Amino acid sequence: MNVRICHCRMCQGAIGAAFNARMLFRRSDVEITGEIRQFNSSPELARGFCATCGSTLFSARESQGLIGLTSGTLDDPSVFQPTMHIWTSSRQPWLRIDDGLPQYAEAPPAQG
Repeated sequence: MNVRICHCRMCQGAIGAAFNARMLFRRSDVEITGEIRQFNSSPELARGFCATCGSTLFSARESQGLIGLTSGTLDDPSVFQPTMHIWTSSRQPWLRIDDGLPQYAEAPPAQG
């Protein structure tokens, strides 16, 4: 559905990095196998991680039927092609964004 780099503080804390590079899908289009653990980083957002190695795998808004898969968990992360940066108001000051992609201080405008 979309491929974004999120710079919000919630993602920074959950991922343990300056940003979360993720791909958003309809939950019904994704099958997750293996043992996972989840925690809620907010009332609406569950984050999942591998029960074996602890790698962050996804964030999910079950009420909206959406799941965001982290790009670093792909077998080939080079297929990840972001289209925008969001929540740049929380971007780490040492991080320079010069890739030419659109940047939004908070959430991007709604797509129609």
